[in-house]
Amino acid sequence: MDASLCNNSDDIASNSSLVETIETIVQWTTFSIGFPLICLSIYAMYFLIRADHIAPVYVINLLIADLIQICMRPIILSGSWKLIAKMIEFFGISASIGFMVCVALERYLVIAFPLWYRFRRNIKFSLIVSSIIWVVPFIQISMFSLTPTFEISLILFAVSLLIPFPLLVFFLVGTLKALSVSISVPAVEQRRIIGTLALVLGNYTVLFLPLIIQYVISGVTCQEDVMIGTIFESFSPLVDPLLYVFMRKGAKDTLAFPCFDKLMGDEEQSQVTNTMTMTDSGVEGSR
Repeated sequence: MDASLCNNSDDIASNSSLVETIETIVQWTTFSIGFPLICLSIYAMYFLIRADHIAPVYVINLLIADLIQICMRPIILSGSWKLIAKMIEFFGISASIGFMVCVALERYLVIAFPLWYRFRRNIKFSLIVSSIIWVVPFIQISMFSLTPTFEISLILFAVSLLIPFPLLVFFLVGTLKALSVSISVPAVEQRRIIGTLALVLGNYTVLFLPLIIQYVISGVTCQEDVMIGTIFESFSPLVDPLLYVFMRKGAKDTLAFPCFDKLMGDEEQSQVTNTMTMTDSGVEGSR
């Protein structure tokens, strides 16, 4: 009986050590790839703004939030200032999800309420919304610091991260319904918008939802040996640049990737460019 318990304990310790090793490898790998990738994406955005004179505010803020959380990984793995680094990582995760919702909302408004979006959209409004998104994680961390235990803080943080899920689903379903009766949006642009919303929802569901479940389990069981969600979430900063930078007009020319010519024909690219130019011109005129 005692030997069996000892063997079970050894197996649990061995599995835990294996998961920690995998997590460490994944964290360092995603940091090594993600940090230069995000920096490259922000660099590409700079030239995109110069070329089109239109600032994709939510996308830039999303990349900055990703950069914040990914920069905390070496500090967390080193073990120094781990609690502070964890708090900053929570801040980046919360901000990332918030800006994902903003990007999805913007794509939804373009299709569901095109006239309202054309005449109401402006940089000032986007900056105000972005400021609110940056303030929310501060409020969350301040409230969680007042909770009696760290486990309760984890549960509350997980619940707060679940709020965007129905919004992302609503934006995707609402966009599909609006596109089903729309005749003014080119087919190429429809695929881009649907693809963006689907990938945002997929990013949240596949990479963030396991982390939220992990927080709930850790908070309920008072154990922090469940690391699967952390491993999944580690890949999120690698997805965001692909979703919101490389799929935008101008990314092909900015990054000079010849493979984009094979992925998108010249006729389709011209169609998308003309459509986006007309939309942006209407926005600039409304200002």
